[in-house]
Amino acid sequence: MMMKFFAIALLALALTACESSTENANSSNENKPSAATPAPATPAATASPAASAQLKAGDKVKVTINGSSTDATVVSVDEKAGKVTVKVQGQKEEKTVAISAVAKP
Repeated sequence: MMMKFFAIALLALALTACESSTENANSSNENKPSAATPAPATPAATASPAASAQLKAGDKVKVTINGSSTDATVVSVDEKAGKVTVKVQGQKEEKTVAISAVAKP
C-alpha cells in the first residue's frame, strides 16, 4: 500500500514538473521580440571620461562624502583609476574619492 502511494506521488510530481517546463517554453517563445535591438549606452559610462577631462588641480568643486555635499579643491586627478584627490575645506587631510562623487559648482 505504501509503495503505491509513493509511486502515485512521484508520478504526480513528474507530471507537474513536465507541465511547468512546457508552459515556460511556450510563454518564452511568445514574449520574444522579432528583432533584437541594441541597448542604448548608459549616460554614466559616457559622462565619466568627460567629467575627468574637465577636472584639473586647483579647481573648486563640490564633493559628495557620506551623502552630504561639501566644498573642496582638487589636488590631483587619476583618470585610469577613476579617482580624484581633493582637499576638503576645514579639514587637514586630503581625501580620495570617485570621479562620479565630484561636481563643478
